[in-house]
Amino acid sequence: MTTKTRFAPSPTGFLHVGGARTALYSWLYARANQGEFVLRVEDTDIERSTPEACAAILEGMEWLGLTWDEGPYYQTKRFDRYNEIIAQMLEEGTAYKCYCSRERIEAMREEQAANGESQKYDGRCRDLEPRDTDEPFVIRFKNPTEGSVVFDDHVRGRIEFANDTLDDLIIARTEGTPTYNFCVVVDDWDMGITCVVRGEDHINNTPRQINILKALGAPVPEYAHVSMILGDDGAKLSKRHGAVGVMQYRDDGYLPEALLNYLVRLGWSHGDQEVFSMEEMISLFKLDDINKAASAFNTEKLNWLNQHYIKELAPEYVAKHLQWHMDDQKIDTANGPALAEVVTALAERAKTLKDLAASSRYFYEDFEAFDENAAKKHLRGVAMEPLKLIQQKISALPEWTVEAIHQAIEDTAAELEVGMGKVGMPLRVAVTGAGMSPAVDLTIFLVGKARCEQRISKAIDFVADRINS
Repeated sequence: MTTKTRFAPSPTGFLHVGGARTALYSWLYARANQGEFVLRVEDTDIERSTPEACAAILEGMEWLGLTWDEGPYYQTKRFDRYNEIIAQMLEEGTAYKCYCSRERIEAMREEQAANGESQKYDGRCRDLEPRDTDEPFVIRFKNPTEGSVVFDDHVRGRIEFANDTLDDLIIARTEGTPTYNFCVVVDDWDMGITCVVRGEDHINNTPRQINILKALGAPVPEYAHVSMILGDDGAKLSKRHGAVGVMQYRDDGYLPEALLNYLVRLGWSHGDQEVFSMEEMISLFKLDDINKAASAFNTEKLNWLNQHYIKELAPEYVAKHLQWHMDDQKIDTANGPALAEVVTALAERAKTLKDLAASSRYFYEDFEAFDENAAKKHLRGVAMEPLKLIQQKISALPEWTVEAIHQAIEDTAAELEVGMGKVGMPLRVAVTGAGMSPAVDLTIFLVGKARCEQRISKAIDFVADRINS
């Protein structure tokens, strides 16, 4: 049998990191077993589902590279199929019409709560004879009252629910729309899902869904219920912990490889290994290796991974992701060095692409003023002679290479009989406007000859003004 998994988000908000991890685990299990991965949008909550949220989910999946083999399917487009199955169940007696009013249900629950009983439907309409009436009704699944539901969860082991603790679940509302738990069952059956990977908050739904599957004569998939993700402080991850939407991590400057690598390790491990390529994840991933304990989000570890991938991935690939941030920060990369070259130069220092974009602005745009602290320290009177001499040598260079620039700096220092720092530091501040940059010869090369000459002249004027003031 072909392994087939699914990710089934509800489009009532963005794709959060918990959902992304579930999608990743589901995707990896399918790929590890040469199976298929289905994307299904569970949009039956019509009041809360929005096209914007749906688009955000698809965008998040595409950005992460979690490509799907089938879908996206939309539950709201499958109502005819659900109604067909409900009619079949009414005919076979595995479902029934319940005419109990909302007031009666609420009173029943209050009485059960007062008596310390579990709150579930008492079955009043369960065995009613069919009747011709205009009374409003819901349709309930006739859950077995004896025995139990047992399933072996990949993460949690053997789980058992006594049937007499389960409710006669509503599978169609008064206005006729099918409910979540019912739609999930029909979808998993129709789509041939063999393994359901989802959050632990769905554990209580599983026995109800298994009973419906059995009533339909449908195969029961395997299940893996993964634990929640906690914030750095041990509380359930929420907006107050910062970025919890996948695209927010894109906006904050993380590479998809870093986020995927980080998420896979939030609950799964392979020895002490921390860094995994996608190929390694696929070859090594097993559902049974997922830890059932909750995992705590650690932003420092994510930053470490992101810096690793910025340094290790092909500069051309990183540059494609960096371009989004350059555009977002309104930095025009058309007039300047190739972005891949800037990535190579700055990768060692950058934790995020957002930071990398901000720190690369001087390669493409002239700055209005020098950094105050850097200028105070390095653009002093003693810098005048080194700046003038290096400007002459740079202007006279027959070829524009890092090696030629480096030689010009060395020659300036030798001619003035000063250390390299006496030339390099004022030059760095002159060309970049600040005191930090990659190697000064590489920096000058990437900034370009004309810009460098202009900026050194600006620095010379700045020093002259300081001397004369």
